[in-house]
Amino acid sequence: MCLDDLLSSDHRARQVWAYIESCDLTALYDGIRAVEGGSGRAAIDPAILMALWLYATLEGVGSARLLERECRSDAAYRWICGGVGVNYHTLADFRVGSGALLDELLTRSMAALVHAKIVDLSCLGVDGVRVRASAGASSFRSQSRLSQLHDLAGKKVEALKQELSTDPAGGSRRATERKLREAAERQQRIEAAQKAAEAIEAERAQEAVKQRRRKPKKGKPTRGSTTDAQARVMAMADGGYRPAYNLQFKTDPKTGCVVGIEATNKASDSGQLGTAADEIERRYGVQPKRVLADGGYANKHDIEALHARGIGVFCPLRKKDKPVCAASDPAAPDTDGRAKPKPKPKLKEKPGVVAWHERMGQEDSAAIYAERIVCERPHADVRNRGLYRFLVRGIEKVKAVALWHVTAYNFLQIQRLMPQAA
Repeated sequence: MCLDDLLSSDHRARQVWAYIESCDLTALYDGIRAVEGGSGRAAIDPAILMALWLYATLEGVGSARLLERECRSDAAYRWICGGVGVNYHTLADFRVGSGALLDELLTRSMAALVHAKIVDLSCLGVDGVRVRASAGASSFRSQSRLSQLHDLAGKKVEALKQELSTDPAGGSRRATERKLREAAERQQRIEAAQKAAEAIEAERAQEAVKQRRRKPKKGKPTRGSTTDAQARVMAMADGGYRPAYNLQFKTDPKTGCVVGIEATNKASDSGQLGTAADEIERRYGVQPKRVLADGGYANKHDIEALHARGIGVFCPLRKKDKPVCAASDPAAPDTDGRAKPKPKPKLKEKPGVVAWHERMGQEDSAAIYAERIVCERPHADVRNRGLYRFLVRGIEKVKAVALWHVTAYNFLQIQRLMPQAA
């Protein structure tokens, strides 16, 4: 039977293919095109790989091996392939290697909607979601243990090199070379974990200086993961602590489209508002007038910095940030007739923080802040499509996978907004 007869005229695979055909894939074609002074190479059309991964992400397929099996049995995947064979190595490499293109595609597609006055960047919703990393809790070791493991790995590498130089047998030589590669890779992972532990220690020292601590904060020694050195242990939504990454979504509350995405290994959302505004300005050349965020982003330094740039922050006040009576106000009498002690005056706040307090105390602030609920929609979408744990390691690959999910989510939003754009 003809492959084209297996799909209905309105099948999602056809919509995905039409969308990919409208995208600028010049950067991908330049990597395989024959040019003067060098020959081209036989390669799968990048449009096929793009369509495969976009459709797979929409269907909740996140494994390259599973996608390879689907391309042999499922009619929709076979229709996209059009008789071209694919293997999981090619699929996996393409998925994590196309992050730069997806990032550019996100900017171009949203900029077109901004130009059409459909997406509005004057108001920006910022929210984060933590996704478990491809590393176990037992892979985190202290600096002293990492030093011991590094010495053992170095001795193992030297022993295998010595064995290779003295063993002439071909079969055992190949096995020894494989063991040498594995030992060298483990040594590199341990070195990366040592650097990660040192970076965490430096971050803690910098935080102590910023918070003006006189005594060092008591806590567990810094640890690094020998599996994924860039992962960090974070508090998850269920109350547990696991290795994870923090994905920062920037959303247009008007349409629900994701206009920015960043992967970070910062366990806290505090201090991310300035970075979010910088990303929007870098992508689109404009900066928002309002930023909506939950209470985890309530950082006075960020709020003051955004106020200086003319950006108003709508973020719930913390209990300790709620306005208190001034010291000069008369104290109200207690029930027994005695006067209450006067509250201690707060330290003088900077103008941005004062404006934030006043802004959140106004009646219309609740209605404006309620628009932030739209920012939860992308989180639910990526969860429903199976993004509970990354199968890749390293923050660059993690961001590439996150960009695939953002592309899939925005694809559905664009399909919904197309009549309005027309």
